[in-house]
Amino acid sequence: MISVENITKSFGDLQVLKGINLEVNKGEIVSVVGASGAGKTTLLQIIGTLMKKDTGRIVISGTDVDRMKEKQMARFRNQSIGFVFQFHHLLPEFTAFENVCIPGYIARRSRKEVEDSAEELLTFLGLTDRLDHKPSELSGGEQQRIAVARALINNPAIILADEPSGNLDSQNKKELHELFFTLRDKYNQTFMIVTHDKELAGMSDRMIQLKDGIVVQ
Repeated sequence: MISVENITKSFGDLQVLKGINLEVNKGEIVSVVGASGAGKTTLLQIIGTLMKKDTGRIVISGTDVDRMKEKQMARFRNQSIGFVFQFHHLLPEFTAFENVCIPGYIARRSRKEVEDSAEELLTFLGLTDRLDHKPSELSGGEQQRIAVARALINNPAIILADEPSGNLDSQNKKELHELFFTLRDKYNQTFMIVTHDKELAGMSDRMIQLKDGIVVQ
């Protein structure tokens, strides 16, 4: 599902990733753990094609991402990769329903198909009474579930999550962690999650530990 070979990345004189090799299987929930500055977020952004690497190779669902041109890569990212961030990044001027639909519209799917999918996801996530609310009218936990629905709208092969529960209280954090496993079972998505949360890391199928830019576990 995800194959990473000898990924390196430097910012000026600072080498953040020093030859990362890892594999993630389809349907797996993998946590990437390690101290701040270990390179976790950088690795996730490179795998998600949001940041360029210096060297190495990434293959996602059999596709060598380095062989794609910019427009092809943008289309691949939109259709094959879902992102969940710590701070949600919902667009404040749009409703919850519209925020979820936007990646589907960008993918040029039919409006009816996108809106039916959004309604199904939001119902599944228990948010049917929040469809017309804007982000400022939602709790932190609700905003994060909206962000999860948005990540899932195009039925991507993988979900990349960067500290997804870092901004939530303990109850919402627990619900979000359980939600990932429920979604994996229902939609068979693959999750790669950067986290400092020991509970979430312990629930995962596997942990990948980074230290000083290399995989140590």
